[in-house]
Amino acid sequence: MKAIMLMFDSLNRHYLPPYGNDWVHAPNFERLASQTVQFQNSYAGSLPCMPARRELHTGRYNFLHTGWGPLEPYDDSMPKILSNNGIYTHLCTDHYHYFEDGGATYHTKFNSWEFSRGQEGDPWMGQVREPEVPNPVLGVKRSLTDNTPTPKWRQDWVNRSFMTDESNQPQTKTFERGMDFIERNAEENQWFLQLETFDPHEPFFTQQVYKDLYSHEYAGPHFDWPPYGLSDRPKKSDEHVKLEYAALVSMCDAYLGKLLDLMDELDLWKDTMLIVNTDHGFLLGEHNWWGKIVQPYYQEVAHTPLFIWDPRSGRRGVQCPSLVQTIDLPATLLDFFTIDLPADMLGIPLTQALAQDSPVHNSILFGGFGGHINCTDGHNILMMGPSAPDNDPLRIYTLMPSYSTRQFHPKELQEIEIAGPFSFTKGAKVMRLIPSRKHPHASNQNRYDYFGKPLKSMLFEIDHATGGSNRIDDDTVQAELTEQIRCLLKENDAPIEQFERMGLNY
Repeated sequence: MKAIMLMFDSLNRHYLPPYGNDWVHAPNFERLASQTVQFQNSYAGSLPCMPARRELHTGRYNFLHTGWGPLEPYDDSMPKILSNNGIYTHLCTDHYHYFEDGGATYHTKFNSWEFSRGQEGDPWMGQVREPEVPNPVLGVKRSLTDNTPTPKWRQDWVNRSFMTDESNQPQTKTFERGMDFIERNAEENQWFLQLETFDPHEPFFTQQVYKDLYSHEYAGPHFDWPPYGLSDRPKKSDEHVKLEYAALVSMCDAYLGKLLDLMDELDLWKDTMLIVNTDHGFLLGEHNWWGKIVQPYYQEVAHTPLFIWDPRSGRRGVQCPSLVQTIDLPATLLDFFTIDLPADMLGIPLTQALAQDSPVHNSILFGGFGGHINCTDGHNILMMGPSAPDNDPLRIYTLMPSYSTRQFHPKELQEIEIAGPFSFTKGAKVMRLIPSRKHPHASNQNRYDYFGKPLKSMLFEIDHATGGSNRIDDDTVQAELTEQIRCLLKENDAPIEQFERMGLNY
């Protein structure tokens, strides 16, 4: 048996034809839906990038104990478990966060790995002179304090100068390397490939052939990297950057088609599981906001596309209503290779859901560290905000004190307390740390919503026809989901602070 996980980043399901979009050019996603089980109630767990990837290894929530950071010494890693059981594992990626301080222990869990350079501000090509940049440029580019180019923005334009055609783009190289692995090992057995591209994550940089799929009149500044936040831009500019995102989705679709062609050519459908997923979505003006890491996590961010082919059941071209999420994918892969799940993995194999639409979860949690604790039962969503306006108490629990791009500063480590062990730390005690109020991804900044106001609890009813949600006021539903949150916090051995800041009884 063999398995392939094809992972995209920041893929908004509303831009995919199988989920109802009627204008994005993505015929291979439609082809994929005809070859797989398409999940209608798939959700992210922990957001954003590396918290989601930790869940792909461990099969349990990240956001209740810490934010963005490396795998922990006590973590169960799905690729490592596969490797330890004789399954060869390989990673092909252009996701550069794996090679920063906050992601440095993930790729090493695979037997082998390949990295394609150049996405976003990846510190790739060294160039002293300033890069050539279109003038004017709209969007992410300048420091908010002194209007100078930010290092990431500058580096991105250096990188782009080395991507003059499609063959030089990281997505292209990642797919080529992944498909090379497949071709060389098609006759072998017992392997897992994680083929992962950063696209369609911003900036929405792609080649003209994909832009030409969306003809429109636009004579404004160069704009393919929308800043997170409210838009004060002209409507034409926002419509343009939506098409830039759509063009990048079309590029993703083209390379998905190449992978599907290869599976046809090599007849891999008979013994190879295929999972096509994403870590989370992206707001492109919905709710009057752009981005993904600021609360609240609306459906466009948390409700994710998911397609799975399981050769054991052979079901294809069907839609599955079961409530599932990221933590279930490592459990599904271990089950596919008939490997027992570790005791600390709380994800559930999707085997029966794939075979006969069996229920998986009654309710699930999702969120970002220090933000709303969100709960859905597949019908309604409660976004629970903290009961205290300052979001305290909140503590980080880790043995790997890192943020996304740096380790903790010694000053941040001077008041370490030792806590635990938790049920999943294999008897190890951990550091209890006060989170920074400034650093993104692992901070108390999540105590604010889009508009800089303290988080408030909100209740929504899911609109299954549109994939969106509508605000409601129902005390009975809110009480039921509040109790679900309390029970799931207990099940996940969440820190006492999570109960206290939410005003929940332990």
